[in-house]
Amino acid sequence: MRHLALLFVIAFLSLGCSKEEHQSWIRINQMGYQPNTIKVAVIGSKDNITVKEFTLHNSKTDAIVASFNSVEAKGRFGPFKTSYRLDFSDFNEAGSYYIMAKNTKSPVFRIDDNVYDGTADFLLKYMRQQRCGFNPYLKDSCHVDDGFIIYHPEKPDGSYIDVAGGWHDATDYLQYTATSANAIYQLLYAYRENPEAFGDTHQANGLKGSNGIPDVIDEAKFGMDWLIKMNPSSTEFYNQIADDRDHAGYRLPNKDSVVYHPEFKGRPVYFVSGEIQGLFKNKNRTTGVSSTAGKFASSFGIGAEVLAPFFPEYTEKLTQKAKDAYAFGNTKPGTMQTAPATSPYFYEEDNWYDDMELAAATLYKLTNDKTYYSEALNYASSEKVTPWMGQDTAKHYQYYPFYNAGHNELALIANTDDKKTVTDYYKFGLEAVAQRGKDNPFLIGVPFIWCSNNLVTATLTQAKAYRELTGDDTYLEMEAALRDWLFGCNPWGTSMIVGLPEGYGDSPIYPHSSLNHLHGYQTDGGLVDGPVYGSIYNNLKGLQLLNADPYADFQSDFVVYHDDVGDYSTNEPTMDGTACLVFYLASLEADVKKK
Repeated sequence: MRHLALLFVIAFLSLGCSKEEHQSWIRINQMGYQPNTIKVAVIGSKDNITVKEFTLHNSKTDAIVASFNSVEAKGRFGPFKTSYRLDFSDFNEAGSYYIMAKNTKSPVFRIDDNVYDGTADFLLKYMRQQRCGFNPYLKDSCHVDDGFIIYHPEKPDGSYIDVAGGWHDATDYLQYTATSANAIYQLLYAYRENPEAFGDTHQANGLKGSNGIPDVIDEAKFGMDWLIKMNPSSTEFYNQIADDRDHAGYRLPNKDSVVYHPEFKGRPVYFVSGEIQGLFKNKNRTTGVSSTAGKFASSFGIGAEVLAPFFPEYTEKLTQKAKDAYAFGNTKPGTMQTAPATSPYFYEEDNWYDDMELAAATLYKLTNDKTYYSEALNYASSEKVTPWMGQDTAKHYQYYPFYNAGHNELALIANTDDKKTVTDYYKFGLEAVAQRGKDNPFLIGVPFIWCSNNLVTATLTQAKAYRELTGDDTYLEMEAALRDWLFGCNPWGTSMIVGLPEGYGDSPIYPHSSLNHLHGYQTDGGLVDGPVYGSIYNNLKGLQLLNADPYADFQSDFVVYHDDVGDYSTNEPTMDGTACLVFYLASLEADVKKK
């Protein structure tokens, strides 16, 4: 924990460290490294240092176990004047170690096959904590009166609809089809590809206790139950529950006091109208329905496949619901953005071809109807690369989902030529990210926009999918670097997942969370938003650090990250970001078990 690390630093400095020693830091992956993977640490310094070699030490005996000269200079980055990548990939012996370079010592880390065991299931802790309706973490219920319909062309505003359930999006209690449907898809995809990685320690209601069903399936089913409620008929789809009037201060979900209407119970439920929405001065830029309808369709489709062995009667209707949602998506092509209310912030999704591609590919796999196959190919060619890849910036959730799962789903069922075409699309995106990151020590090529960790997760998933589809390991080093970034090989030396590693290391302890701020409940398993450009941080409204910044030495005009409840831009866990990381962590554990 951080206070222990601080005591260590104080003791270390009292031994007479030179200026160079406490102006240089070695960053490592705090989870550790699997033996037969790329293993790199980074040394960054506020001085102009030269590093030509480094040593690896047994952490228990301090003995040198290996020496290396595999050092690559990377120059200035963020707070560091000089930086180097320290490659010890050739060392594969399991054990506990630290690195010494220029009299600078790294934190202790492990090399072992099992360093990621249980991490995918650990993330589900946060998903359960985000449940709406009955919340197993609080052992209480919330928002059971949801909700009242607005924007429906045929039903009067205020008409009741039962949409209780699902997940809260983040620290606020808004609920969005876009993020929830994507989370459902990602959880089911993670299990489909890596069933070996998941256990059964919780019941369907989220309370502890085995029920014979993997916890990830329970969680996906919980989300699917809600998604079905948001689609009560073949032409009736809903896009969100509540709006930014929710942002009324810290409170627990079961103590939510926001009143949206003096006469109607519950919270507003926004109809997928395909038209611009916004109840007050601020409006979105909606152009159609395809983005939301496509997400409904792909989630229903993969649900029909993956949930069938567990809930055969339940899943019988999902294939038809997937077909209906896809057909609805073709009625008015375009994007259905979330709706703002009193503030100018909303999910500014501008792309939809990827959503319809994934839906069509999923339906082709279910039905073998070649119409879906040809339409999936057309949609794929219309958006070859997810547009944020290679860009310096983007609007908030402008290109969502951040990972185009449609290319992967299509490539898995495509003929040889079409598979090559689609996997090349993946390569173009990965190459764009790699080029942006090749000159910095962390090989980080994603733009530091709001929710940058979601972009890291998306790149990891795409790199893994591309490598498995093609056998091409061109981007293996970047993949390893981005994985390491999430677990502490970054300028701040902190993991970006609350509570991981478990019991040691540095991870967020003051996330932007009502549960944490009011009662000290920790958001274990939650992936926080991640670093943002200094220019973004300095221009957002309502940011105020509540504590002294333990990372002050590592902030820069270029990019910042704060472990502080007052910084919602970098330190807020999100439900969809967390769900999207489950696949990659599950694959790291499953790959070892498959050997």
